[in-house]
Amino acid sequence: MGAAPSSGFKKVRHAVPMLSLSNVFDWDEYQEFRQKIKNFLGLSDEDGIELLAEQKIDGLSCSLRYEGRKLVQAATRGDGEEGEDITENVRTIKDVPDELPAHAPEFVTVRGEIYMGRKDFSELNKRLETEGKKIFANPRNAAAGSVRQLDSKITASRPLRFFGYALADNSNFQTQKDVRDAIHSWGFKVPEPSYAGFGIDGAMTYYKEIEGLRSTLDYDIDGIVYKVNRLDYQSRLGFIARAPRWAAAHKFPAEQAVTRLNAIEIQVGRTGALTPVARLEPITVGGVVVSNATLHNEDEIARKDIRVGDMVIIQRAGDVIPQVVEVVADKRLAGSEAYVYPDHCPACGSLAIREEGEAIRRCTGGLICPAQAVERLKHFVSRLAFDIEGLGAKIIEEFWEKGIVKTPADIFRLKDMTINPPLKEWEGWGEKSVANLFASIDQRRVIALNRFIYALGIRQIGEATAKRLAGHYGSWPVLRAAMQAEERDELLNIEDVGPSVADDLLGFFAEDHNRAVLDDLEVFLTIQDYERPQNIDSAVAGKTVVFTGTLAKLTRTEAKAQAERLGAKVAGSVSAKTDYVVAGEDAGSKLKKAQELNVTVLSEDGWLQLIGQN
Repeated sequence: MGAAPSSGFKKVRHAVPMLSLSNVFDWDEYQEFRQKIKNFLGLSDEDGIELLAEQKIDGLSCSLRYEGRKLVQAATRGDGEEGEDITENVRTIKDVPDELPAHAPEFVTVRGEIYMGRKDFSELNKRLETEGKKIFANPRNAAAGSVRQLDSKITASRPLRFFGYALADNSNFQTQKDVRDAIHSWGFKVPEPSYAGFGIDGAMTYYKEIEGLRSTLDYDIDGIVYKVNRLDYQSRLGFIARAPRWAAAHKFPAEQAVTRLNAIEIQVGRTGALTPVARLEPITVGGVVVSNATLHNEDEIARKDIRVGDMVIIQRAGDVIPQVVEVVADKRLAGSEAYVYPDHCPACGSLAIREEGEAIRRCTGGLICPAQAVERLKHFVSRLAFDIEGLGAKIIEEFWEKGIVKTPADIFRLKDMTINPPLKEWEGWGEKSVANLFASIDQRRVIALNRFIYALGIRQIGEATAKRLAGHYGSWPVLRAAMQAEERDELLNIEDVGPSVADDLLGFFAEDHNRAVLDDLEVFLTIQDYERPQNIDSAVAGKTVVFTGTLAKLTRTEAKAQAERLGAKVAGSVSAKTDYVVAGEDAGSKLKKAQELNVTVLSEDGWLQLIGQN
């Protein structure tokens, strides 16, 4: 039975982040993935790495929390750190136990994939069509749409299923296979067959077996997931950006189709980049209707000699992003002409220049370019930034065109604006949808520092770099003061921040109009200090550490990752603010500078003793 209709979905912060996976597309990349693992762990070529391989279900990731062995919360993956509470809807899925058996842990979080079988999907679409309702494009969309119904009675009427594949906490197990077997013993279904082995031959055999079975399965898969089987290795490997080092998805070859390219449209991004998009005669590829595809840049168009009117082969790369593979040359229209890439911005008419060494041409219009302004606003409210529910790209465009939202701070003024006619009277709006939007905006008046930095849309500052900046400076006032003081040397001391990134950061804060935007935003927001990893046993939390020389027991990469997990800040160079320099064999100039500055120097054994690993 479903519960009463919900007015919306509450946000849920994952205790352990739900990360995405890096991809491999061929066997060379698979071998590279394995080699990176060995390099990180400092293993020789003779040392084996056992991988567990299993099917990659094309569904909706979900986290199930059990307390006292009873289901108390179900949440979507969301952005990996924060998802939506869909507990009442998930309770209607028969594959999800309300209570775990006595041999299961009392407290556990099971992760898996909500999906819809192909046969069930077909029957659901027939039913919806009979009822005169909109049908779903594919089973994945059907599963995602069904689980996010505000009325759980509707979800209960949809044939949803669930496969388990992981736990948030693996501390009671030795291998990933142990985890998989345990999940199955608790009453969850797991996709079969799986494979565990050391060499490439077994993995290739398994991959080909599953690829051959793909069309016969009653559920959609888009590849194979490889995971390091030993959980102690997983713990050492840790994560990079938004993906674990110990896992990768091996995608199946993309499905292809032939259609006509009707036009090439130039889109202008938030940093002024001119990106070409192919407008296609709509065609179904892999169960999805495709009408647009990326053309990447002007060099790609020239290299493939893509022209308007051509018949082209398209594919969904990784079963996600449509792209033009090549032109069907013998079907080219007579009199077709090579495409001439514009050297002026289509949005504001400003000159578009391509700097030496870059593949991208950029609009020089800056503030006068409406396309850049709109794209910056879209980025500001995007999932990894402010993630304001109900304020999507189309609504941002509409608010911009009507002069309501011109700057990020206008979003937080929206509730108090005098809008004529009132927003609730606009087409597609009503009192409830307006109230929900204002509630979503109010929820985001408190924002994590790394999200705020990312939301600003500074060129070259992605999610990973935003986190590094947040971790280094700790708070917004400290970061802003450092940027406005043009502390370039300190910026370059941050791991993975090079001269080009530093230039873009300092350039952003040097602009008067950007500082005005920040001043305006600070009135409406509480920007939370960066939350460092909590580790009560760590003697290095908050300390700045530099590694130099060759380490014997750890690779340098592993040592840095280990330090960051313990809450330390890893720097690339030595300064008066450095707390420890860990010096291995053949340490050079960094060791010398540490000695000159009287910075504490530790041997590798001294470091391991300090962090309790020796």
